[in-house]
Amino acid sequence: MFVAAHEWTLPGDADAGHAAMPRRRALPGNAARQLYDRLAGGPPDEAARNDSLAFLRQALQQAAAEDSDLPDSPHALDAWMHRSAQRAADSYRDYLQARKAGAPRRYFQNRAHALYFLRAVAPTKLVDGAWLYGLLGHGQNPRFADLIATYVEELGEGRADKNHVLLYRRLLERHGLNPLHGLPDAFYTQGVLQLALGWNAAEFLPEVIGFNLGYEQLPLHLLITAYELNELGIDPYYFTLHVTVDNADTGHAQRAVQAVLDTLPRFGDSAGFWQRVQRGSQLANAGTGTTEVIAGFDIQREVEAIFSRKRMTGQGAHSDYCRVAGRSVNDWLAQPGGIPAFLAALEQAGWIRRHAPVHESRFWKLLQGDKAEMFGVFSPYELQVIHDWIRGDASADGQAHDEPALLAGRRRPSFRSRSRLAQHPQAGVSNPGLLKVLETSQDEAPDPDLQALKAELAASVDVEQQRQLLVRAMSPDLHWTPAGLFATRRFMQITG
Repeated sequence: MFVAAHEWTLPGDADAGHAAMPRRRALPGNAARQLYDRLAGGPPDEAARNDSLAFLRQALQQAAAEDSDLPDSPHALDAWMHRSAQRAADSYRDYLQARKAGAPRRYFQNRAHALYFLRAVAPTKLVDGAWLYGLLGHGQNPRFADLIATYVEELGEGRADKNHVLLYRRLLERHGLNPLHGLPDAFYTQGVLQLALGWNAAEFLPEVIGFNLGYEQLPLHLLITAYELNELGIDPYYFTLHVTVDNADTGHAQRAVQAVLDTLPRFGDSAGFWQRVQRGSQLANAGTGTTEVIAGFDIQREVEAIFSRKRMTGQGAHSDYCRVAGRSVNDWLAQPGGIPAFLAALEQAGWIRRHAPVHESRFWKLLQGDKAEMFGVFSPYELQVIHDWIRGDASADGQAHDEPALLAGRRRPSFRSRSRLAQHPQAGVSNPGLLKVLETSQDEAPDPDLQALKAELAASVDVEQQRQLLVRAMSPDLHWTPAGLFATRRFMQITG
């Protein structure tokens, strides 16, 4: 075990006697984003580690004031898990019945809304599994077997087409959802907590185990998200993969329960350990949750935010002949906070025709089409938001900004149906954008980290040193790279 003490008080608690632990320091207003960047870039320095400890303690104090839905005894976890899974299944069945009866989508108004969601949750998805990383160096302890197996599966067991972070990175790339500038600081909270747990596992072992327990249960929102993304023609594989691996029979949910039972202290303060597990599980709900992110989408506000980001680069780039409502475009863009009035003026002048097909708006023709003067100014995501904003309620059909309009009365094909058609050349349908994964061996990729890792492994005759090299390459910042994928496969080989 990591800790020899027989009492499982939280490190840093007033009665814990940890005088040497770093003192909590005040963090800036955008603390989550700044700390996220420092923790996601590799092993943290002393200052970043201290700040991550302070962040964790503050989150745990907040969690302690909330009620936990875990049972009083860890030995009742199996029944708790199955009840939770059954509730999600029953609610999902009700959702499907309602949709079949004609109910609209519950989560996503249109394609822009779905892409907004994918972008907003990216800070969490891009560190998927990070909370377990700190246990990887202790793989010889059989009590951690289920936890380490879960981490290795989060890494896709070294396969590019199964590595969770790599899948999400490619999903972002395909829909032009990078960069992530402009996201609220609160959207980084959950990612910071996962990284902080991963880099501080020695001090927070019970919380890591508890977080894993809470996070790996199958939630209803995961099922609905996958269903509606598919319906809108967006690849749901990242989400459906989690539906399968988190199952309550042989998946991560079951392993999470077993990990609690395996690691409960046989000597000392097992009740204190369980209390900390409970508090750790509550961190899985910290930050802005999935349904909160979805409910927070306002397409008018998002359009205004997009134009505001372009304002600084756009002002001064237009000729004086470009005039709207008697004022030059440069003049409009020179005024901070003037974007809402500028958009209203574009509408009034007829440049934008809201609640009509986009081809009827002169402004849209500047963005897309032959000789579009503003081609490339907006990212694919930004174009989709503008596209759906112009179309209004009609955008509920999920039309992509760069695809032909759907025929009247026709239901748009789902992502999976389009994928099936794309596999049959005789059907005359081109591939709509499947998640492509290189079939060539990642071991041969011309990657400097991979080459360096192989060289260091070859030069090392010490098995423990080799293990440490592999563990470093399997860290949250590297495991999705060719070096990390190679290291994951080699780690599996040497650990059996």
